Amino acid sequence: MSGTAAATPAVATRTAATIFVGFAFAYFFSALLRAVMATLAPAFSAELGLGAGDLGLLAGAYFLGFAALQLPLGSALDRHGPKRVLLAFLAVAVLACAAFALARSFAGLLVARTLIGVGVAACLMAPLTSFRHRFTPALQLRANSWMLMTGSLGMLASTVPVQALLPLLGWRGLFWVLAALLAVSMAVIAWGVPRDERAAAENEGPGSRGGYRDIFRHPMFVRLLPMGFVHYGGLVAVQSLWAGPWLTQVAGHTPQAAARGLFAINLSMLVAFLAWGLVMPRLLRAGWHAQRLITAGVPVSLALLVVVVALGERSGATAWALWCVSCTVVSLAQPAIGQAFDTARAGRALSAYNLVIFGGVFCVQWGIGLLIDLLRALGWAPLASFQAAFAVFAVLCVASYLWFLALGGRVAPAGTAARPS
Repeated sequence: MSGTAAATPAVATRTAATIFVGFAFAYFFSALLRAVMATLAPAFSAELGLGAGDLGLLAGAYFLGFAALQLPLGSALDRHGPKRVLLAFLAVAVLACAAFALARSFAGLLVARTLIGVGVAACLMAPLTSFRHRFTPALQLRANSWMLMTGSLGMLASTVPVQALLPLLGWRGLFWVLAALLAVSMAVIAWGVPRDERAAAENEGPGSRGGYRDIFRHPMFVRLLPMGFVHYGGLVAVQSLWAGPWLTQVAGHTPQAAARGLFAINLSMLVAFLAWGLVMPRLLRAGWHAQRLITAGVPVSLALLVVVVALGERSGATAWALWCVSCTVVSLAQPAIGQAFDTARAGRALSAYNLVIFGGVFCVQWGIGLLIDLLRALGWAPLASFQAAFAVFAVLCVASYLWFLALGGRVAPAGTAARPS
């Protein structure tokens, strides 16, 4: 098949739940590692004297390593199957967390943080590829939303719980614990997720050995590319780093109060993804496919971003939580990409789009930091520097939405050709 999703076999509810839980356990820790820099930022600033640009680079190094592996990862997923690939990558993550705990310099932390991103690069793409092979379209949308809900739970754990553990463990001890828990997640996957033979056999058909040219040129991919890079990537950049410095440097919160604010933001995201998972099958049956929902929902997100930036120091955790929740509609782009391709190319299509998202996370996360530092060096106040940096981000989000609208007539809704067999 050249552009539409193939019919997907249904699986028993118990089997589906086992598959989901096995993958979700690892993704929880992946998301915690992604977001923990927002909570640890004050500790790193105090201990190592890091500025906004250094913090952005250290946090963004995770996404650089993560993004660099997406294309090889997609080919590996299609060729070898999600379970085998994820276990191999998680072994790297365990070693990288240990290296981060042992690092004594900024350069050592930077390398280890990059390798952490490499090690957890398959934690979402492996399950989404498995879901594409095993689940019906409606169940794929539900499982995708609930995986993101699990990620929000991990990000939730990276806030107040991590802040509470820091006096007991220190940030080095925390990363030793995370290394051990990632090793446990490998055991859970090895035991709970079915073998990959079926997926590997399916991928021996036409298209299984192809590259990425057709994927990057696909109309659905082209339409959703800028939004994934700027808007979705920006959401993750804010949630995993810049919400924390905004709360402390703009809104005037203490580190403890900022951690509570981040907890509230991530709790809101968790509830939002839980709700998406509950309602998506019904919305799909009613004709509300992913692109239609994105078209209707993104303007709300854009308007809220303008309000948050304009309010400045009055924008606390509640304002950022509302914006983050409004952005969750953009997450529907990911399963839409998966459903636009046949199962033999699902791993590559999903990983290619993940590369777009996390390349955007790295650029937005570091770019905001560089712009803040530049404006501060020019004599701007912290509030004005943050507002200007986020105003530039808002303009780019609007541009990505206009691109999405402009290409709307050329792309059929993803998933409309895919029905349960």
